[in-house]
Amino acid sequence: MNVIILSPGYPADMPEFTRGIAESGATVIGVGDQPPAALPDRVRHHLSRYVEVRSLWDSKTVIGELQKTLHGIDVGRIECLWEPGVMLAAELRQYFGVDGLSVEQAHRFRDKEAMKQALDAAGIRTPRHAAVTSVAECVEAVDRIGFPVILKPIDGAGSADTYRINDADELRDVLPRLRHVPSISVEEFVDGDEYTFDTITIGGRIAYFNIAKYRPRPLIARSNEWISPQVIALRDVGHPKLADGIAMGRAVLEALDFDTGFTHMEWYRKADGEVVFGEIGARPPGAHQVDQMKYACDFDVFLAWGNAIAKGEIGLGIERRYNVATIYKRAKGVGRITRIEGADHLQRRFGEHVVWNTLLTPGTPRRDWLKTLVSDGFIMLRHPDLEQTLTMADAVGSELHLYAE
Repeated sequence: MNVIILSPGYPADMPEFTRGIAESGATVIGVGDQPPAALPDRVRHHLSRYVEVRSLWDSKTVIGELQKTLHGIDVGRIECLWEPGVMLAAELRQYFGVDGLSVEQAHRFRDKEAMKQALDAAGIRTPRHAAVTSVAECVEAVDRIGFPVILKPIDGAGSADTYRINDADELRDVLPRLRHVPSISVEEFVDGDEYTFDTITIGGRIAYFNIAKYRPRPLIARSNEWISPQVIALRDVGHPKLADGIAMGRAVLEALDFDTGFTHMEWYRKADGEVVFGEIGARPPGAHQVDQMKYACDFDVFLAWGNAIAKGEIGLGIERRYNVATIYKRAKGVGRITRIEGADHLQRRFGEHVVWNTLLTPGTPRRDWLKTLVSDGFIMLRHPDLEQTLTMADAVGSELHLYAE
């Protein structure tokens, strides 16, 4: 099978997905706006050819350039695992007559209002919601839904430009910050724990799924620089308190008619046990959460996805062995990292359980914590027991410090 993968070198885990689809036996054609020399070595090694386009965001131009380059090549799949390229991939499938997520289906995954309307029609519990394009419409929607509310971009990803609004004063303060966002979703604020439901699906059947818990909720973590956010991939996905969330996740995929590929859903569990849908993307989670899945089950999740696309089966044994915690760290201060405190002590305590350390080294400029969950690096660790995993994660969160100046 010839498979086109859009943006094979970016973001950070795309090279692994490129490797996974190539090792599944597919012939992989990369399409991106990076110069070939800028591609990671791993990407170049696994591509049969690479088509550099002037812009990935001009579908007509991309189609024209692919027509010339791919003349006579039978393409079996067109894949994109990066949120901004989901619609482009659908448009290319439509033009070249390739199976996969259609333009209409992709729109429901990208447009949060269309997404929730489809799920409302299927009887799935979503937050009360409205799409608005003006200040007046926003104020009217907030009056109808009631405080507190969440404001977020209709086609956003992650928690960028997302705000919890508690009263009219906060609404007046936040609206000017959203002037650059053309369409906003106004949603009921759902108070509860936030989880993921991540799947590799084949022909509408879930072949593998992962559940992770955010500690704390992303909106809280994104609003407080001092917090070291955690994502915990759970070993015991059969726990009774997760059952309703899993059932909802299956119903969401059916309602949105998702066929084959990776999905990343977020959902809430309220204190009274009610589960509420959050949102879903037709792509994997970011911030190296796919790597969590790898370490939780000791399997090659990237190859599993590749096999699903190219062969219609995962073809790998999966055993849930560990809970996996990722603790993202944010340096104190501005400028370059000057020192790290607590790392050596924690490594001695938890060394056998630490599977990955990406902390920035002294001398490296610190990152903008508002633009990346990965922040100034992370520690990933694992343990079969959940309470022990959380104890270690909290120690890293409270005892490990980076400083910048």
